[in-house]
Amino acid sequence: MNINESTKGFELTDEVMEKISRFSRKPLSKDKVYAFPVTLCDNEIDRDGERFSKGSIEKLASLFVGRTGIFDHDPKGRNQTARIFDCKVETDEGRLTSYGEKYISLTAYAYMVRTQANEALIEEIDAGIKKEVSISCSVAKKTCSVCGRDIYKDPCSHIKGRSYSGVKCYVTLEEPTDAYEWSFVAVPAQVNAGVKKTFGGEPEQKAATDAYLEKIKSDYYLLHSAFCKRVEALLEYSGIMRSFIPDIVRQMPVKELIDMERFLKKELTTCERPQTEALRAKNESYKTKN
Repeated sequence: MNINESTKGFELTDEVMEKISRFSRKPLSKDKVYAFPVTLCDNEIDRDGERFSKGSIEKLASLFVGRTGIFDHDPKGRNQTARIFDCKVETDEGRLTSYGEKYISLTAYAYMVRTQANEALIEEIDAGIKKEVSISCSVAKKTCSVCGRDIYKDPCSHIKGRSYSGVKCYVTLEEPTDAYEWSFVAVPAQVNAGVKKTFGGEPEQKAATDAYLEKIKSDYYLLHSAFCKRVEALLEYSGIMRSFIPDIVRQMPVKELIDMERFLKKELTTCERPQTEALRAKNESYKTKN
């Protein structure tokens, strides 16, 4: 649910009109104003394998006041349809998220001036046709649920949606820095609200930033895979490899893998470890380099 089901019961009280008047150049009469509540986002894991933290939602509540509503995230003036005049964080005490926390959501209150041009849109909102919404915002931190690292700055090898030792991997969006707009869309990322998330500065910078981050991520995965194979080969050559060790090795960051490789090389070159002839033959292709 995005356009809140309580729309019909939403009253234009004097307090509400006072909040709306902060954004209008002249006083508006109640008969000229159409207002409605919108669920912008929540703390459930979305279709992208990401979620907002409670602190993020509370910060977004202040950032989205005054932000305009458009269509399909198309930043053209003619697409402006409404403006948010108030926000509230709501907690559903009887509902838990898929990972066990209390369900919270961000409800915004938006208004538009009744005109002949938007009569059809108002009817579509009341009829539940225009319902799904999505927000565009920026965050400074993205935390992996498995290793706890900020993957925006220090990417890890965990893949969203997969489980590692019983822990499902998802990304928590934290420390919002700006809110750009909210849009009516057909298919939002979040099941209950829909979120379009950006992690850079201005929209024109985003494409280049995303491409750069994807390249870094790809290079990191290749480097990580290479070091995993090298460490595993050294462990097997040393005769201490066990069936569970590869899983541990693959969860280690590159820096730790480099340190382990150095340690194993030093150990193998300073002391002779007993090995069977079959094991030596299997590993003779691996040459340690100082």
